[in-house]
Amino acid sequence: MNGSAGDREVLIVTDPQLDFCPGGALAVPRGDEIVPVVNRLARRFTHVVVTQDWHPPGHASFASAHPGRAPFETIPLDYGEQTLWPEHCVQGTPGAEFHPGLDIPHAELVIRKGYHPGIDSYSAFRENDRRTPTGLAGYLRERGFERVTVCGLATDFCVFFSAIDAREAGFETAVDLAASRGIDLDGSLDRALAAMRTAGVELR
Repeated sequence: MNGSAGDREVLIVTDPQLDFCPGGALAVPRGDEIVPVVNRLARRFTHVVVTQDWHPPGHASFASAHPGRAPFETIPLDYGEQTLWPEHCVQGTPGAEFHPGLDIPHAELVIRKGYHPGIDSYSAFRENDRRTPTGLAGYLRERGFERVTVCGLATDFCVFFSAIDAREAGFETAVDLAASRGIDLDGSLDRALAAMRTAGVELR
């Protein structure tokens, strides 16, 4: 770690978990490739936050919680449209653990998300109702951070929503694409990249 990123900057690593890597329940193609890249990137930052998807069994975002529905279908829930997923990152299961190659011992905070049974949470900053905060924005403001860099899994979901919410919260925001991988459901990756550019997120 050389602190080159500056003391008002923080790296947010989204969901570097086994279920999002090849062989996992909701594998992002080549998702494990980001691990050494993230490790190198994190050494440039004095301050690092890591998010962890942390669902209870039977979570509302699981297709298995909706009889007759299949993974990757979209259904309306109380807070809006929700993509249904295979069961993944269930609390206390091996798939919810961080990839064993992840090496960020200086990470200062782990934000768990998606733990409310009835609402999903992609963003590090707020849940999918777009109202309920995780508390991360307040934490970063109280500590005096001004700029965030987001990376991780997946580019078009948790990285995307985290970056958009970081901008809305008033932070200068960048996404490191080399340290991220996307799922790309029906063009979701291109849509996410375009929306981030429009929102003023620096893509690099």
